[in-house]
Amino acid sequence: MKDAMMAETINITGHGGDQIEAYLARPLGAGPYGGVVVIHHMPGYDEGSKEITRKFAAHGYLAICPNLHYREAPGASPDDAAAASRAQGGVPDDRLVGDVAGAVAYLRAMPASNGKAGTIGYCSGGRQAFLAIGKPPEGMPLKVGPIVHLAKDLSCPLLGLFGADDSYPAPAEVAELDKALTEAGKEHEFHSYEGAGHAFFAVNRPSYRPEAAVDGWQKIWDFYGRYLAG
Repeated sequence: MKDAMMAETINITGHGGDQIEAYLARPLGAGPYGGVVVIHHMPGYDEGSKEITRKFAAHGYLAICPNLHYREAPGASPDDAAAASRAQGGVPDDRLVGDVAGAVAYLRAMPASNGKAGTIGYCSGGRQAFLAIGKPPEGMPLKVGPIVHLAKDLSCPLLGLFGADDSYPAPAEVAELDKALTEAGKEHEFHSYEGAGHAFFAVNRPSYRPEAAVDGWQKIWDFYGRYLAG
């Protein structure tokens, strides 16, 4: 069975040598497989994020989702942990980078790894996957700032999937990032979906847009197939 896999909760070494919880899903074959770090959305390390992680494993990737809110509330429910994180201003950028680096290192050390790894993020995780675009909404409790100026430092190809009705990022901010990446000569491809807003991938939310999500998933498989698979 090509989609045979296993999933489990593990501990990995994150930023500063901290031990944090993570959810790992992997195919049961010998590989070699590319790796994907799933960066969860602002609501946290929840069932939806774990389902996405398993989806990557079913498609032939080693996938891991680190719990970015683990330090604030070990063992708490996703809602409570997310609330605790928001109350402290959200996940600091340097800590995020360290935790993702730890997740990448874990994937690359697995016997079935082909040595390649990518990231994917949703909601705030989209910004974190790129360490991304635009200013935070006024009054937003997360202490994040614009980092479009980092476009020149991008070190790998980038795929961006956006809802044309989204406000964070808004189409103008997407265009700003597209322009910065183009001017910096960075390989990227962006796709925007009419009639789709924020969280259009989320199957358990009213914002879900099946047509856009199905097309988006196909673009993800095509993109990762070129750069990570095999």
